[in-house]
Amino acid sequence: MAALHGSSLTPPAPNGQRRKWLRAAGATALSAPVLTLGRKAWSAPALKPFTFAWAPNGFCLTPVAVAQEQGFFEKNGLKVNLVSYAGSNDQLLQTLSTGKADAAVGMIHRWLKPLEAGFDVKIISSVHGGCVRLIGSSAAGVTSLAALKGKTVGVSDLASPGKNFFAILLLKHGIDPDRDVSWRQYPADLLDVAVQKGEIQAIADGDPNLYLLERQRPGAYTHLASNLSDEYAHKVCCVIAARGSLLRSDRATAAALARALIQATDFSRENPREAAKSFAKYTPKFAEDDLVKLYSSLTYDHHPTNVDLQQEIAYFAEDFKRAGVLKPTTDPQRFAAAVYTNVLG
Repeated sequence: MAALHGSSLTPPAPNGQRRKWLRAAGATALSAPVLTLGRKAWSAPALKPFTFAWAPNGFCLTPVAVAQEQGFFEKNGLKVNLVSYAGSNDQLLQTLSTGKADAAVGMIHRWLKPLEAGFDVKIISSVHGGCVRLIGSSAAGVTSLAALKGKTVGVSDLASPGKNFFAILLLKHGIDPDRDVSWRQYPADLLDVAVQKGEIQAIADGDPNLYLLERQRPGAYTHLASNLSDEYAHKVCCVIAARGSLLRSDRATAAALARALIQATDFSRENPREAAKSFAKYTPKFAEDDLVKLYSSLTYDHHPTNVDLQQEIAYFAEDFKRAGVLKPTTDPQRFAAAVYTNVLG
């Protein structure tokens, strides 16, 4: 026995310590199969069900499709049900505030006025800038913003982001959007027809509609501006908002959504063709090559959060107040603080 002890790699343990080791070893031996089975059955926690509203005809919202198809929602613990909406923005906000959807994506130009009205919805993150443009009829001589004086601009909705944004931009260029310019509403697919009839001399709308019009009639239009023109070059366009009750009861889930969409947006910027393939599953009418080209007109590298996003909201609120969209008594800074929640802070 002495020889055995002498050849041992470790000295004998005291009886009490040895009993602890034996108990631990026995427990490990007994539990090993259970752990193995557990890893097979319970390796991933249950995903949190979540309903997200979006408009799949908007190519700029490709990161939503990417988050679903490339697994960014799942990586952040979410099982997301994507639902489409095609109604007014008020209807979308009502859907959120009543709990029919947990969160949604939309253009900030559409959301500020309803949020001022008190919908229980908060902006939590952003996606990109760009996707709204103003083009003029070359035949009508509308080749600059100044040439719009006395002309009529066609829009698909008199409350559209295009109408709201460009009214403000024209004002900043010394053109009264109410007196110097007329606005006329047409279905989006008839805007080009209205130009050819001479009923309107410019169009304020989003891509891919304008991109397709320009491709169908080369030289017929002149690009005048976009919502990335001038000081808006580094301003956000589409934002993510969540219902207030979710933020009060489950802030962590809202944070997971924001992280997933930021990751998906970065992926879309770095892998445009893969992003196009993901989006094409939802809207196959767009060719991959067209989508990749259109992505280059967006700022997927600009999706601010925290103080940066709150300040951009305040900037747009100041614009909307100046244009008479928001109340004269609205304080842009206080408004931005009220409608934004920093879930990632």
